[in-house]
Amino acid sequence: MTASTTRRTAATKSRIVAVGAIAVAGTMLLTGCGDQTGDNGGATKTSDAPLFDKLPKKIQDAGVIKVGTDAAYAPMEYEEGGKIVGIDPDIAAALGKQLGVKFTFTSGTFDGLITSLNTGRQDIVMSAMSDTKARQEGLDEKGKKAGKGVDFVDYFNSGVSLLVKKGNPENIKSLDDLCGKKVAVQRGTIYETTFKDQAKKCGKKTLEIASFDTDAEAQTRVKIGAAVADLNDYPVAAHIAKTAGGGKDFEVAGGQVGAGPFGIAVNKDNTQLRDALKDALNAIIKNGEYEKVLEKWDVKNSAVTEATINAGK
Repeated sequence: MTASTTRRTAATKSRIVAVGAIAVAGTMLLTGCGDQTGDNGGATKTSDAPLFDKLPKKIQDAGVIKVGTDAAYAPMEYEEGGKIVGIDPDIAAALGKQLGVKFTFTSGTFDGLITSLNTGRQDIVMSAMSDTKARQEGLDEKGKKAGKGVDFVDYFNSGVSLLVKKGNPENIKSLDDLCGKKVAVQRGTIYETTFKDQAKKCGKKTLEIASFDTDAEAQTRVKIGAAVADLNDYPVAAHIAKTAGGGKDFEVAGGQVGAGPFGIAVNKDNTQLRDALKDALNAIIKNGEYEKVLEKWDVKNSAVTEATINAGK
């Protein structure tokens, strides 16, 4: 099975930069200690944090880093008990300790996240987003300029896996096994692009692709037998297989392939914030907080050993 680098990109294996603002589903406040509240007001300035002085003055004064995310992607980020929780919020909490500011997570549709960043509604995007050259350069599916690119601070590695109905009734083991069948996928993601690439390989043996706003909708199609497979990052696919329906709804088919970096997306004009985040990530890798988060979510095999910028291909 061949697949692109990880999660939910579009356009030459990166997500499409959608036109229009992000549809806000809710704002959750994540403190530097990991607690979230509904209070989105100005935070108290915290000047004694190790890396506070590295931040742009605007963020120092606000005491907040505004984060765009798609909180429907457990275990990376999802809503539980009125809060946005998961791997990304926990990593952000650890970063917050180093930077001395709060991370405010706002949930919306994935394919609008980069637009929300480049229009200034968010300071960063942290949503299990794959770092790719196309996204760095703002290219569409055809490799043409479609918008402003972004920079990435890479913090996580993941491959992709097929998610099929429990028992794998269609005996799906690779992308090639999907030819002549119907699949479901979240719109604007690397997975949609991967399926489109596979459809070209299938030729006359048509691969039909049903795309949805959320991955939950795609999962439902697989669950009821209206599609034979969904495609997700391996940690997400494994989590869904383990938890959905008490582990009775899905299973992972074909293993994990094509590992690549997830990145925290930052506006290219905001290099000071980008570099502060890089320093903060290296700090939590060094002090062990990063490893603790990955241990908590059983994803230690997705760890990076140091922060990098724009390492995606």
